[in-house]
Amino acid sequence: MKFGIIFGNMGPFGMSGDGAKALVTAAEDVGIESVWTVEHVLVPEGYESPYPYSADGKMQGPDDMPIPDSFTWLAYVAAVTSTIKLATGVAILPQRNVVYTAKEIATIDQLSGGRVILGVGAGWMKEEFEAVGVPFERRGARTDEYIRALRALWGDEKVTFEGEFVNLPGVYCRPQPVNKTVPIVIGGHSEASARRAGRLGDGYFPGRGDEATLTRILGIMRQSAEEAGRDPNAIEVSAGGALDPAGIERMAELGVSRIMIPPLAFDVDGIRGALEGFAENVMAKVA
Repeated sequence: MKFGIIFGNMGPFGMSGDGAKALVTAAEDVGIESVWTVEHVLVPEGYESPYPYSADGKMQGPDDMPIPDSFTWLAYVAAVTSTIKLATGVAILPQRNVVYTAKEIATIDQLSGGRVILGVGAGWMKEEFEAVGVPFERRGARTDEYIRALRALWGDEKVTFEGEFVNLPGVYCRPQPVNKTVPIVIGGHSEASARRAGRLGDGYFPGRGDEATLTRILGIMRQSAEEAGRDPNAIEVSAGGALDPAGIERMAELGVSRIMIPPLAFDVDGIRGALEGFAENVMAKVA
């Protein structure tokens, strides 16, 4: 079983170099496989779009809570680590310029020796889309096309791409990633995200990890993969919600191969001890 830390760029780990280094070096030392960032380029005051991962429809923390840029933070921690994978969990892909995204991710991947995972989502906060000038409508179709464009920009020698949202008339985008691709993980627990993961994803990260939700949503993902002529077992599943060996074993039975955990201590001085305890008491006791 792999383990990844989510919310890597939040709190004391996002706002200082020492904090970021403390988190990622401790995680790498205890055998955590990956660190994942969250993204909102801005948060409109008093937003009314319902946050899908809490009972009250609001993100934790105030509207003016700092959320450091995912790509910049990952580039920084790449320089102080050597093996841990560097992941977005998730980047709001349809809000971004896809060519700049391809360039930035490929650059981090090259500098880190091929350690990047790009987790993407279609987004849920309508007010944020409006503020950055991107239509909220058809964001799913834009996400699908952007995924295809990213893979072309990363892998084709010369890119000619014609779509509804992206038109590239014979261009070169360098550098390309180490392996001429970066794993793309689809985030979200909606049926649309599950189908997208089945059609297009290298991995799937449902935002909710309870057994009933996972059973239903992974079934949709696998059916979508089969309908697209893909092997559903080749789509790596990441999920949270279990922090004990028995719970992790149940997640594994559902097909989860990466357990997502919070930092366990939002404390620069305490994070190493917390992760060492988790490694000894949990990680060492599961396959």
